[in-house]
Amino acid sequence: MLQLERNKSILQKYIPLQAVHPIAEYIVYFDFKLKIKKERVTKYGDYRPPVKQLNHQITINRDMNKYSFLITLIHEIAHLTNWNKFKNNVKPHGKEWKQEFRILMDPFLKPEIFPEDIIHALSRYMQNPAASSCSDQNLLRILKKHDNKPGVFLLEQLESNAVFRTETNRFFIKGEKRRTRILCKELNTRQQYLFNPLAEVYLVSFVKLAHGHNRKGKQEESEGIKAG
Repeated sequence: MLQLERNKSILQKYIPLQAVHPIAEYIVYFDFKLKIKKERVTKYGDYRPPVKQLNHQITINRDMNKYSFLITLIHEIAHLTNWNKFKNNVKPHGKEWKQEFRILMDPFLKPEIFPEDIIHALSRYMQNPAASSCSDQNLLRILKKHDNKPGVFLLEQLESNAVFRTETNRFFIKGEKRRTRILCKELNTRQQYLFNPLAEVYLVSFVKLAHGHNRKGKQEESEGIKAG
């Protein structure tokens, strides 16, 4: 019981309040360890099956808003339940996983947990969920509306010829849209790159550009949540 309450106290910092109790119970019932990690560029979360008598393990990035965090967490729990039923005998994001994801997500699709705009987009996405929620541009755009990241813009929000900086501290000029991507030119190399319109960028003033912009590295931090 003490572990359940501790898990709930951590979860309420990352997911909607009405989702805290059922997710805390999932952690105990499915017997997994949840690790909350710093931002990882290549993934939002992952699942690892139990090895050498250790628990299932799920990791989730801590930098997402509470709705994105919850969706990603349920996505990974679906991998766990899928593994419990089928082990490695089915595809990671095959029809079996899709069904597990739908079953687990269904109790959370209510206005006490998600805003109406997310419920509508998420319900459409759940008809045929993909390996990542970011592959659904409509859902991702709506989820990003609920971010709280001062100074961060979606690339599609900037005007043409705007100068922007990426998370990796590279500077670009926004160009024209090419089908589903936006063509941008890097200021330093003059090379052109195609960007996702929903890429998160920082608008740069010419004063900042002239003086440079140094950023401090982030230390890795994580919180651990376990079944008991």
